Amino acid sequence: MITIIQRVTSASVTVNHQLIGKIDTGILALVAVEKEDTPKEAERLLDRILSFRIFADDQDRMNLSLRDINGGLLLVPQFTLAADTRKGNRPSFISAAPPEYGKQLFSYLQNYATATFANVQFGEFGADMQVALVNNGPVTFTLRTPGKAQ
Repeated sequence: MITIIQRVTSASVTVNHQLIGKIDTGILALVAVEKEDTPKEAERLLDRILSFRIFADDQDRMNLSLRDINGGLLLVPQFTLAADTRKGNRPSFISAAPPEYGKQLFSYLQNYATATFANVQFGEFGADMQVALVNNGPVTFTLRTPGKAQ
């Protein structure tokens, strides 16, 4: 699985002019499922997001995690992160999970996140979403968990 995490002061996702997810200080995570990913990768990815130290401590050093600050988490499915852009002018999605499996694994991630962390919101798999955010820093990282074949 692949995620782009962004430290935010606020983030929200809207579908069909309806607000479906909103957080204040925390992490916006755009998440892609690849073909070889399993529930184990989903769990590992969430655990890394929650524990990744990107928030400032008293000395203004990135030493605190989302868990430490009890911030919000907004998980948004974004299959385009799995694109291969190494050649040509058109992305290839050969490593992305098929839509049915991607939806299933993102749903697993949602359930695991809800059971693991209290302040979590979600985007909608397969929807045309409008995502708004205020990136704090800006601080942005790519996290990846290896699938079975890697």
